[in-house]
Amino acid sequence: MSILCEVDRLLLVLFKKFLGRREIALADEAPEQTLEELIRQIQDGDIKLRNQLITDYQPFIAKVTSKFSKRYIDPSRDDEFSIALAAFNEAINQYSVDSGNSFLGFAKTVMTRRLIDYVRKEERHTKQVPYSAFDIEDEEDNLMNPVEVAKAVEAYDEAQEAEARKEEMIAYNRELMKYEITFQELVDISPKHSDSRKTLIAIARQLAEKPELMKKLQDKKMLPIKEVLEWAGVSRKTLERNRKYLIAISLVHAGDYPYLQDYLQNGQ
Repeated sequence: MSILCEVDRLLLVLFKKFLGRREIALADEAPEQTLEELIRQIQDGDIKLRNQLITDYQPFIAKVTSKFSKRYIDPSRDDEFSIALAAFNEAINQYSVDSGNSFLGFAKTVMTRRLIDYVRKEERHTKQVPYSAFDIEDEEDNLMNPVEVAKAVEAYDEAQEAEARKEEMIAYNRELMKYEITFQELVDISPKHSDSRKTLIAIARQLAEKPELMKKLQDKKMLPIKEVLEWAGVSRKTLERNRKYLIAISLVHAGDYPYLQDYLQNGQ
């Protein structure tokens, strides 16, 4: 993906990708409702919010539909999109807010089931192998479909991973706030040149590998410029100008942030 080469956009891009526009506010904004809280409000009768939510998530609906159909789905022409759109609205009604599960994972499962039903009923799909052809009976003579089971498992795994990413971003955001650093600020102060970015990321990684310096950073909430200057190979001015960026990246490497660490690893 192209974003993997844009380390300077690390936090804001991941924030939008993993959490969505409505789930958590940027650190310097007032907190917003989570998607699940919005669903509760819709279920209480907020029709305007329902329509807005469906509009906002049409790209998600189209993506799920295209992946299921294994081809591009045109929302303005393809019946599959209409089926998935109706299923998304159905998922809003059926979702249990108190279940603790991701709404998007649940919605994807509902849409997939409705699309399977649609494929089975449409005569124009008769040239394709129907999902029912894979039906088998278990030891208790219950009819089961491995394809549908696999899709349900895939949806569950994706929902779990999305939830883990969300929790990681929340934790990282909280840690950054201790250093008075915001997501948007990091986007603004990130090095614009690739070489500078790589140099600073390398310095941050080395810093994270030095427990005594990281402890000093975490205790004082300040970059230990004097000590870093001894081995960094850059000027004091460079360190001072990029101190917040260095702190943020070193916290990623030193902390329990596997998704962000993987992003940094692949983004260079």
